[in-house]
Amino acid sequence: MKKKNIIPLLLSCLILAACGEGKAPAETASTTAETTTAATSADTTTAAETTAPVAETNAETTAAPETTTEKVTVPPQEVGFEGMEAVSGSAIRDGEYHINVDSSSSMFKIADCVLKVKDGEMTADIIIASKSYEYLFMGTGEEADAVSSEIPYIGYTTDEQDRSVFTVPVEALDKEIQCAAFSAKKKTWYDRTLVFRADSLPDDAFAESRYADADSLGLADGEYTAEVMLEGGSGRASVQSPAKITVKDGKVTAEIIWSSNKYDYMIVEGEKLLPVSCEEHSVFEIPVKGFDFKMPVSADTTAMSTPYEIEYTLYFDSATIK
Repeated sequence: MKKKNIIPLLLSCLILAACGEGKAPAETASTTAETTTAATSADTTTAAETTAPVAETNAETTAAPETTTEKVTVPPQEVGFEGMEAVSGSAIRDGEYHINVDSSSSMFKIADCVLKVKDGEMTADIIIASKSYEYLFMGTGEEADAVSSEIPYIGYTTDEQDRSVFTVPVEALDKEIQCAAFSAKKKTWYDRTLVFRADSLPDDAFAESRYADADSLGLADGEYTAEVMLEGGSGRASVQSPAKITVKDGKVTAEIIWSSNKYDYMIVEGEKLLPVSCEEHSVFEIPVKGFDFKMPVSADTTAMSTPYEIEYTLYFDSATIK
């Protein structure tokens, strides 16, 4: 009986041994799969972590222009006029005069300006009807930032209308002068170009007459001709020369014939004048303030898509009067 029981026992051991050997490859495969999955997961995480900072960097790079400190300003305006010549303080009599000032920026609006002349030195009270600016600096904004202290900065006082009044030195009239304005809101300097206009002063403000007139030239009433030179604008426009000159009761008028018929009005000495003819050419009869100086005038042209008023000067040469 004992011998018969040994055989089944041996068979059971062999079956168990075989089953145990069969499980080993499965466990190895499972372990390998887990290892592979873990490695893949680790690689994926590493790649994602590596990629994330790049995405942030790109986002920061893209956002940078939104935080730029670069100034954005309106386009500058033209100041002065073609061929203007500087007028020093020594040419102006001592006194105070309201004077026109050209500004290169429409944002720098000058409500009024009082020129003060003493012993050939000039200052001007620039009046601005707001508190938009804290300081002015006679120079560029870059130069203002470079100074070691705020001493050169020009602060403002207020007048009876609570307007800002900046008192600035004036090197010369009819000359481009650099001025920087410090914005109270933006806390930065903005460059301006100013021209204090000598032609806005009364005649008696000048120590000597700026021009010759009919009396000084001894012109009797009658008709004459004189060479006239036009300056300003693009340089393409011209006027006929010599021009017909008429003297009556000591006052001089001139017939101005333009090179086109596209001028619909002129402004001379603050007066708006309409053409007497617009057939082949625009023809005007204008008062002549004097000879031998560049007399400022404006003319409105319709040659462009919209009418445009342009500043010119007319120079009537007394040596050519006939």
